[in-house]
Amino acid sequence: MEKINNFSQVEEKIEQKNIIDWETNFQVQNILKMESRNLNYQEITQNLVSQLQEYLENSKQNWFTLWVSGGIDSAVVSTLAALSGAQTLVMDLPIHQQEDEVNRASDHMDWLQENFENIERKSIDLTEVFEAFKQVLPEVENKQGRYMAEVNTRSRLRANALYAQWNEKWYLVVGTWNKVEDYGIGFFTKFGDWAVDLSPIGSLYKSEVYALAKHLGIIKSIVGARPTDWLHPDGATDEDQIWATYDELEWAMVEYDNGKRKEDFTGRDYKVMEIYSHRHEINEHKMKMPPVFQI
Repeated sequence: MEKINNFSQVEEKIEQKNIIDWETNFQVQNILKMESRNLNYQEITQNLVSQLQEYLENSKQNWFTLWVSGGIDSAVVSTLAALSGAQTLVMDLPIHQQEDEVNRASDHMDWLQENFENIERKSIDLTEVFEAFKQVLPEVENKQGRYMAEVNTRSRLRANALYAQWNEKWYLVVGTWNKVEDYGIGFFTKFGDWAVDLSPIGSLYKSEVYALAKHLGIIKSIVGARPTDWLHPDGATDEDQIWATYDELEWAMVEYDNGKRKEDFTGRDYKVMEIYSHRHEINEHKMKMPPVFQI
């Protein structure tokens, strides 16, 4: 298969790769129905790729790098980075990772290397580092608090591994978070997966990320996987943790931004808005730059 080595081939290559039988994937079909904006994904692809190229040039850096988790967001972002033509290092950074997660990430990186000349890959197993760090922490009474600290440590270790590459070839670390997770409910780790240099899909709702994945021809195993943050040893999904689906959260984010609150709704809508409002308000500090106090 011919590899992409310049931006003029982008749309032609997308047409060749967009062969997934999306009608059989009920999860994706359900999410796509939630699209609230009529977007042109060909134009979005070209716009995001152009911005990646421009930002890299203006930053005076040489490469992009990111963690490929096996999920939809990192699959889309790594593909956009590949389409930019810039040298891109995709990294597998397992910490007690489940086999299906590792396999999906590997399959996507295989797909990238089969189709793009500018992709390199590296794997660093951080499990031993994670376990060693846990051993030096003092005992605490709040076991749930310690558990969550360990969960977030996984994300921060991955951020350290990505930035450890920076001095080697002047990489920019590319973020993989979307609008709902990060600007809606703050579903990320401070100084972990939010420690990045740029965020190509931060203005896209989750449903729009799926639609963009369709346009880019992302492999079916990733598109059909239930969203997760890859931090919990039991493989808990995002919905298990949030108690709401992404299409519900997307609806709530739009309503909240339009001034609606939980008191305006009843039944399940009330509950979803309560979940969204609580997470948005308690995590809002994570979405802002640290304040600089005046003297």
